[in-house]
Amino acid sequence: MTKAPTAGRPRPAVNPDTRFFWDAAFERRLAVQRCSACRALRHPPGPACPRCHSLDWEVSDVSGRGTLYSYTVLHHPPAPGFDGPAVIAVVDLEEGVRMVSNVVGVDPATLTIGEPLEVCFEEHVGWTVPQFRRPAAREAVR
Repeated sequence: MTKAPTAGRPRPAVNPDTRFFWDAAFERRLAVQRCSACRALRHPPGPACPRCHSLDWEVSDVSGRGTLYSYTVLHHPPAPGFDGPAVIAVVDLEEGVRMVSNVVGVDPATLTIGEPLEVCFEEHVGWTVPQFRRPAAREAVR
């Protein structure tokens, strides 16, 4: 079931290096930068390749599948537009880059480092944010 778009959450900061990421998310795709010179994938987005320092890059869609590398649970009272507690995670994507995001739809006490996750998208008024959840097939057997 898709949740109705919400209006209260602050918008992400969008700049020339990150616009592709947010545009892809709005289209329900997960994308990262790929260096045009050395072909390395990178995230978070930036103007230069950390490996070879090239300023040339292209957009590369990724699968959205990964594993839970690390996480923390934020119990602080949520800010407007956020629900608590929030699971903030580092996800190892299959393609070899790490991404910081939220894990949603889970009891934080049941998370296990190394467990599989997949991208999902939360819609807001005028923008969409990629988050992660347990794969639907795995969740059905829990």
